[in-house]
Amino acid sequence: MDEGVERNTRAIEGSVVTDFADRMSYGGYLDLDTLLSAQRPLSDPEHHDELLFIVQHQTTELWLKLVLHELGAACRLLREDQLAPALKCIARVKHIQKTLTEQWSVLATLTPAEYGQFRGVLGHASGFQSAQYRAVEFTLGNKNAAMLRVFESEPSSYALVRGALEAPSLYDEFLRLLARSGYAIPAALLDRDVTQAWTYAPELVPVFVEIYADPQAHWAAYETCEELVDLEDDFQLWRFRHLKTVERIIGHKTGTGGSSGASFLRRALDLTFFPELYAVRTEL
Repeated sequence: MDEGVERNTRAIEGSVVTDFADRMSYGGYLDLDTLLSAQRPLSDPEHHDELLFIVQHQTTELWLKLVLHELGAACRLLREDQLAPALKCIARVKHIQKTLTEQWSVLATLTPAEYGQFRGVLGHASGFQSAQYRAVEFTLGNKNAAMLRVFESEPSSYALVRGALEAPSLYDEFLRLLARSGYAIPAALLDRDVTQAWTYAPELVPVFVEIYADPQAHWAAYETCEELVDLEDDFQLWRFRHLKTVERIIGHKTGTGGSSGASFLRRALDLTFFPELYAVRTEL
């Protein structure tokens, strides 16, 4: 090569560590040997697009692990009356939700013909059986004890979902904080059976009317209400994007886990976490 021609390379700086014989490396810290060997397509011969399907769902599970980590911390912080750091956790969850929603666009590149060539190897495996997703729903208040049956054969998953079922939801913790702060939260709501799904409580709406009618006087509570509305909006966008991706790839076929597929997902759009925070808007 001509000496006058600049090479399209970047020299490694002398201070850069390159010997990892007795040092921890990037791959070692992240245990990449384990992580990157966890994608094991079952189609034979291996179908090109099965790796996409696996990576999509594995990365979703990693993000859900972080969502549970943050929501668990937010619940604990609310119990400790540490509202500001709890809101930081919720803000992080909102960013994760946006990533999860956008991620559906990658799976949507899978055509019906491509998916059909390896769908059979899934057997009855389905996202319906995601313990972490169910724990997130339960932590946000959409509880359903009947779902425990799905996880009875997997002790760790069962423990995770049951723990989320039996713990107060994020909304429960917020209402308890409001009560400790002097707001007139009805006692029946504070003492409710937290293993039951939250249902609309009209007697709670006047509390939120007070907060929303004068945000400056109730700023901490007002800000938290709006953060929770953001959480629900983002979750509903995720649900909707899931539905449309399923419709795009399999139409209205039955799901691999036995559900009715798209119609089952569509009914989830009617579920709500914080109904009073929407009802208050009609009253203002």
